Amino acid sequence: MAVTPQRAAEIAAALEREQATAPQRRLEKSASAFRTISEVADELDVPQHVLRFWETKFPQVRPLKRGGGRRYYRPEDVDLLRGIRSLLYQEGYTIKGVQKLMREGALKSRVHMPAEAEAAEPLRPAATTPAPPAEPVAAARDIKRRTQLDLAIDDLVELRDRLGKLLGL
Repeated sequence: MAVTPQRAAEIAAALEREQATAPQRRLEKSASAFRTISEVADELDVPQHVLRFWETKFPQVRPLKRGGGRRYYRPEDVDLLRGIRSLLYQEGYTIKGVQKLMREGALKSRVHMPAEAEAAEPLRPAATTPAPPAEPVAAARDIKRRTQLDLAIDDLVELRDRLGKLLGL
């Protein structure tokens, strides 16, 4: 069955109306309502598998899981994920760097603000808490270098011990 040009235009117009009203339907949801993984992924502009991966790296993100493993994110989880995304994508932190911020409790002052305020102004440390030293990608290279130096020192100590045994020291 062939679709007439008039019918194609009607379908296109219906799709445009549907897309125009879709964001409005989302806005109708209460700020305290739980969100599905697809809603959170769309809101944060990250794929769903990234959110599931972040759940494994950041135990503070604990969506409610219902039958069939369906995830429901609390508003606090969404705020936390928004902060994690900002630190990783905008500020250049590594996952380990963000984990360190979370362990130190410094991330709470950066992320736990109402969603309306967060949308109006960028993430920044609270005025009462000084910002922690940044641990961007460059710091990860320093850690790698430090690890390499530690391994070299271990090798040198082992060689010293062997020489001492050979020379009877």
